[in-house]
Amino acid sequence: MQELEKFIGEWEDTNGLKGVFLHLKKILDSQDGAELSFNARPGVSYSLRATHPAQKDRPLYVMVDVVDDDPADRWLSVCFYGDMITDPDELGDLIPEGLLGQDGYCFDADEPDMDKAEYLAARIGEAYASAIK
Repeated sequence: MQELEKFIGEWEDTNGLKGVFLHLKKILDSQDGAELSFNARPGVSYSLRATHPAQKDRPLYVMVDVVDDDPADRWLSVCFYGDMITDPDELGDLIPEGLLGQDGYCFDADEPDMDKAEYLAARIGEAYASAIK
């Protein structure tokens, strides 16, 4: 996770999304048994992924991507498998077969909206609960 810490330290937060990312990371860090991995693809995305040892058929329960197509204007895309969460406010986009070949929901954030961050935190909680079953 040293690479993740380096990324966070070097992230020039021009649009305020670093705080949202750190908020979601803190939630993931607090989930008992969650295993985090980080996949850096500069110029494409920086992907924080969480899984749980109880999961046998999927490599993650949430993927928090910092999309890096324009480093001065990064945005977040938080994705889940469609059957692991609900979306009561219909804020997500259904991505047929778009999450590692399975149906998923992705929620994009391009501004520091803490209400949306809390909505995403609730979805992370749902995905975690599904993962540990």
